[in-house]
Amino acid sequence: MQNRRVVVTGLGTVSSLGATIEPFWKNVQAGTSGISRIESIDVSDMATQIGGEIKDFDIEEFMPKRQSRRMDRYDQLFWVASKRALDDAGLEYEEDDPTAYRAGVLVGTGIGGVETFEDQFYVLFNEGPRRLSPFGITKIISNMAGGMVSIDFNLFGPNSCVVTACAASANAIGDAAAIIARGAADVMVAGGAEAPLTRFAVGGFGQARAMSTRNDDPQGASRPFDADRDGFVMAEGAAVLILEEREHAIARGATIHAEFLGYGMAADGYHITLPRPGGAGAAAAMTAALTDAELDSVDYINAHGTSTQANDVTETLAIKTVFGERAGDIPISSSKSMTGHMLGAAGAIESLVCILTIRDGVIAPTINYTTPDPECDLDYVPNEAREVTVNTAMTNSFGFGGHNVSLIWGRP
Repeated sequence: MQNRRVVVTGLGTVSSLGATIEPFWKNVQAGTSGISRIESIDVSDMATQIGGEIKDFDIEEFMPKRQSRRMDRYDQLFWVASKRALDDAGLEYEEDDPTAYRAGVLVGTGIGGVETFEDQFYVLFNEGPRRLSPFGITKIISNMAGGMVSIDFNLFGPNSCVVTACAASANAIGDAAAIIARGAADVMVAGGAEAPLTRFAVGGFGQARAMSTRNDDPQGASRPFDADRDGFVMAEGAAVLILEEREHAIARGATIHAEFLGYGMAADGYHITLPRPGGAGAAAAMTAALTDAELDSVDYINAHGTSTQANDVTETLAIKTVFGERAGDIPISSSKSMTGHMLGAAGAIESLVCILTIRDGVIAPTINYTTPDPECDLDYVPNEAREVTVNTAMTNSFGFGGHNVSLIWGRP
């Protein structure tokens, strides 16, 4: 077992806040909301009618239709984010390149190809099994996003998929870093994607009463830690990081954006949707990440911050448990206030925010913070970005089923 250092050499994203990294980051710093009324499906009969919808995504800008029609929107989003990250890293592999066996893929998602799942069930029950698509199964299964990236970019190393609800892409990144650290790969394409703006997913989460119904104010609907929050706002998108062994990156002259420092996991073991009261699982994940990073504190926390009653109070308590008297001095923000909640892709997009925060010394705001909640009494960087030197940043991701994950990033 080796313990090699892992760095980030490529960044890629697709989201409602920007098609590429710099527009996305500019909008985040400006406190711009990417939430709007959902237009791709009929939401007129639903309690929640808003989401983080990507309005101008055209997969045929990247591949011919004969290729794209074999992919769910979830696969397409991950593919494009992966391409952008590989391009940013300056990495390209040929089929006969022996180093391609040292490069792999790890994708995280909450529900994978739900658009295809919904569409194919409609076909089955209305037109019969003979009308089902021969590509239906491969478009539905969650691992296919990583499979397609491996096929199209000649990545023949470790290839896997994590499905741990809203913690999935954080797990994917942490697991990918561990693969590199132990010497099983030199490069990993790691991140997550989600395309959940379908009638089944929006309607189902709505019936669970987990989402905001502030339909008359889409851009003000996601309001983490605010006393008037009424649920999360679901979003689609993808984010991918190129993780690389540090000496490998230096040898090829790569630009190093950040260093991976720590990974912590813990289970609530309590309830299928609610966090354990007091945040013991979340606190354990943060503590494990700090131990892994050999740190006792961080300069910034990108919170899970979903804008739900249960999460925001519990996460606040967990942060206090871990950091004690220092908790009030650590700037904390939830970029979900702008991006919405990208479910399984959340940990990846929020890792990206942490990395850009370290790079530029600008902490993203928590927008829509207008009415303080006495139970949420930490520094949530309300409404305006803050210029602060950040050397270490933590991101938290907590998923249904009690999955808690924390990652720590550092200045390269």
